[in-house]
Amino acid sequence: MNVDQLMDQSIPILSTEDTGERALAVMEENNLTQLPIVADEYYAGLVQENDLLEWPDTNAPLNNTAQLNKPAIIASAHPFEAIRIMNQMNLSILPVIDNEHRYVGTLTKGTLLKYVAETSGIDNPGGIIVLEILPRNYSLYEIARICENEDVMIINLQVHTNEVGKLEVTMKLNRSALDAVVSSFERHDYHVKEVFGQDANIEDIEDKYNLLMNYINM
Repeated sequence: MNVDQLMDQSIPILSTEDTGERALAVMEENNLTQLPIVADEYYAGLVQENDLLEWPDTNAPLNNTAQLNKPAIIASAHPFEAIRIMNQMNLSILPVIDNEHRYVGTLTKGTLLKYVAETSGIDNPGGIIVLEILPRNYSLYEIARICENEDVMIINLQVHTNEVGKLEVTMKLNRSALDAVVSSFERHDYHVKEVFGQDANIEDIEDKYNLLMNYINM
């Protein structure tokens, strides 16, 4: 999926002729703190509420401003790149442009969060295991094999380096009862840092109940 499929077309745009006063009014009306400026279909920059509030004269047009920041992303880019840019630059919106620098739309944190929720497996039932591993010991193949041996599927896996230089591997799994797979990881000398799942082994209880009912109905 490209970012142009996630754009929020309800985000208003400003022109270079608009004043700072109008920009602040549009921001307040739409509960935004940043807005794109477009001149003749081309992206001119991103204006921020904090900057406008420091203007000596907010009745001046936006084209009289100092050099504007121009954070943007190409329409064909992946959403993960948009998330990286917005996080690094502390943006609430991110303008989308084509290869000729024409403005085509805007991404918001809300649309990107919805994308992550829908594609990462967060919405699916199941538990989470966090492993802490030395970088030299990381093997996705081995982690997947341990899960498969316990009849557990990895729905989503994220890796990041923590403050002590170790990898934290966060796995969303398709089961909430995780005792067996946790024990398996520990047998293979993995440090299981955190587990988020059901305390009671509900799935095992349900399996046993179904077996009992099948036996009774024989």
